Amino acid sequence: MIGNSAVEYKSIARYIHQSPYKMRKSLNIVRGMKVDEALSHLHFSKDKASKIIEKTLRSAVSNFVNQNKDNEIDQNILRVKEAFVDGGPVMKRFRAASMGRASRLRRPTCHLTVIISEKDKGI
Repeated sequence: MIGNSAVEYKSIARYIHQSPYKMRKSLNIVRGMKVDEALSHLHFSKDKASKIIEKTLRSAVSNFVNQNKDNEIDQNILRVKEAFVDGGPVMKRFRAASMGRASRLRRPTCHLTVIISEKDKGI
């Protein structure tokens, strides 16, 4: 690292079959945590969203490891810098309702982005 710039590593999960609102409930807890604390919290959480967030976070850590094969790796300095959820396409389905009608079902999807970065070492 040169100067104050920290290197960032990103992982994206797309077309997740869950609403963005439900994903954000779990994601808000982990944002800003150290990576190992966030992984342990997500691993023992009961939410469906936490399994997907954990998988994406592990992918970002794997990107960090693969980019730094030559350097000595210290995973204790990694933090969840940014984590956000964007809405994806909504699948519209129909279901039979009473009196011969049809009611519309909305099946939302979302895209999850997790960015981790190294905390700057005091130079």
